[in-house]
Amino acid sequence: MPHATLAAIEAAGAQGVAQRLDFLDDAAEVEKILNEMIRAFGPFDTLVHGVGPLVAKRFAASTLEDYRLAFEGNVRSAVLAARATLPAMRVAGFGRVVFFAAHGAANSRSFRGLSFYQAAKSALIVFARTLAIEEAPSGITVNLVAPGDISDKRIDRVEARKRTALNPRGRAGSYEDVSDAVRFLVAEERDFITGAVIEVTGGLQTSAERKAQDK
Repeated sequence: MPHATLAAIEAAGAQGVAQRLDFLDDAAEVEKILNEMIRAFGPFDTLVHGVGPLVAKRFAASTLEDYRLAFEGNVRSAVLAARATLPAMRVAGFGRVVFFAAHGAANSRSFRGLSFYQAAKSALIVFARTLAIEEAPSGITVNLVAPGDISDKRIDRVEARKRTALNPRGRAGSYEDVSDAVRFLVAEERDFITGAVIEVTGGLQTSAERKAQDK
């Protein structure tokens, strides 16, 4: 997968590097690797934090390891990534940060089987919005993208439009729908939008609405 991504980047006329990093490792080890990457390839003016394991399990069947996976994978990883990249952005007076939230997390919306995951994503949103306030004077924006139920993350928009889905738009979502939202938020001219959550859901609002679509 990294090789294919790098090949696509180079085909577009840009350069890229890939570095393996497990955000569930010891925090000191994660920080060490992040700081080494910044010294070798940075400083960076953009952070797109696409980390976040999905923990789907009813609370009665959940374990403390599931809790750790949800919160360290989604929240602690964001904290560590921000700690590593924000200092250089402050010095430069410019930065763009985008985290990945979850459908409904901005409103603390609950879904069966997602007790830890949804709670972690809601915590991530509060963290990001607090950063947005604190970092705004330095020219840094902090926003979130919340994808909906995109079951096949490999298809492009052309293919997605051929598939039906249980959302008001009526079609499946694609990686291009999500990447468009990210590109919008990281653009240099987007300096007046910060602390926002853009939901890429095809208009899906609630689980009840989704069930209604199935009738």
